[in-house]
Amino acid sequence: MARAVSPRKKLLITVVAWAVGFTIFFPILWTILTSFKTEAEAIASPPSFVMFDWTLENYVTVQERSNYFLHFMNSVVISFGSTLIGLAIAIPAAWSMAFVPGKRTKDVLMWMLSTKMLPAVGVLVPIYLIFRDFGLLDTRIGLIIVLTLANLPIIVWMLFTYFREIPGEILEAARMDGAELWAEIIYVLTPMALPGIASTLLLNVILAWNEAFWTLNLTAADAAPLTTFIAGFSSPEGLFYAKLSAASTMAIAPILILGWFSQKQLVRGLTFGAVK
Repeated sequence: MARAVSPRKKLLITVVAWAVGFTIFFPILWTILTSFKTEAEAIASPPSFVMFDWTLENYVTVQERSNYFLHFMNSVVISFGSTLIGLAIAIPAAWSMAFVPGKRTKDVLMWMLSTKMLPAVGVLVPIYLIFRDFGLLDTRIGLIIVLTLANLPIIVWMLFTYFREIPGEILEAARMDGAELWAEIIYVLTPMALPGIASTLLLNVILAWNEAFWTLNLTAADAAPLTTFIAGFSSPEGLFYAKLSAASTMAIAPILILGWFSQKQLVRGLTFGAVK
């Protein structure tokens, strides 16, 4: 029987939760506020929180200096493209590992996860040379390939975890009714694991959207996403904090809005299969 939580303890938990949440959100809030300051106010000491002359000059300058829409579309295509291709590969792979495991299934999963421990800079030179020889530098398809491969272990692991919570007897019943392999995956498994698949999709879109290392090293102009767009406001003459904050705000706004409206689905997917 669950023990009742006292009002004082509940209040303490609420205060701590709000404090932690505000601490995590404060850098984002400060970036947004700085984007509305002049360059002089952005580096003023002591800094002003809200008592400053609000201006949209930085956003106007950012729009004039860069093609925001091009960078935005590159981010959308690269993020969703790499995630959808990753799902198309990972769903059958996770199905086989969850429902037809072999003696080395756990070893394969651990090997896949171990690839995420490799510093990306360690394979930058060979990948750069391969992309150069195949004409994939500064192309959307090149970034889609590298981000698909970079995030594939995470996608497989998440889907494997979700699929294990689905009773195998349901899939066996589908086979007894005459369902073929792909029909079993598409029409039986996928709808049942939809919350987990949706949360995997959202998480990997966020990871691909925020990827900076590969985008900065493999793109220049044509396929540059919003992470490269932000880096463009760091110049040899120095950092323009207000303009950099405006560019950062414009880059993170779409993914923040997506995360805000899909938070219920994300939480539902992350707790998929948990004991209620």
